[in-house]
Amino acid sequence: MLFRDITPLLADASGLALSVELLANPFRGKNIDLVVGAESRGFIFGTAVACCLSAGFALVRKPGKLPHKRVAMKYELEYGTDTLEMHEDAIVKGQRVLVVDDVLATGGTMKACCDLVRHLGGNLVGVAVLIELEALKGRNKIEPVKVHSVLNY
Repeated sequence: MLFRDITPLLADASGLALSVELLANPFRGKNIDLVVGAESRGFIFGTAVACCLSAGFALVRKPGKLPHKRVAMKYELEYGTDTLEMHEDAIVKGQRVLVVDDVLATGGTMKACCDLVRHLGGNLVGVAVLIELEALKGRNKIEPVKVHSVLNY
C-alpha cells in the first residue's frame, strides 16, 4: 500500500483552506445537518467542512474511546476485521448527514461509517474525501452513495 502524506498540505494555510472549500462546495445548499468524520484525519477535514456548511459534527472512533453509550460496526480490512463506534445519540433520526474523510481506499472504513449513519437513522446525503485511490475500488463498497473526491489517484 502506498501512503499519501497530507501533512505538508495541512501546514499550508492556503492549501488547507482550498482543500476544505473543495470538499464542502458540492454540498452547499443541500441542507446538511451533520457531518460525520472518522478517526483521525476525518476529524480534521470533517469539522472544517461542518463549519463551512453550518452543520454539526459527530465522531466515529475506534472501540472504547467514546465516553457514553455507543453503537458499534465491524468491518473488513485487507488483513482481518476492525470495529468503529459512534455515540448512540449522535444522530437524530432523519438528519441529513455527510461523511467526510481524508482518503477513500478499499472502502472498509467508509462503509462502516455509512452503515453507522444509517443504523442511527441518518439520511446519508453523500461522502466527501480529499483523496480517492481509484484502483482499490472503495466507492464500490458504498454504492449507490454519492462520492465526491477532490484528488483521484
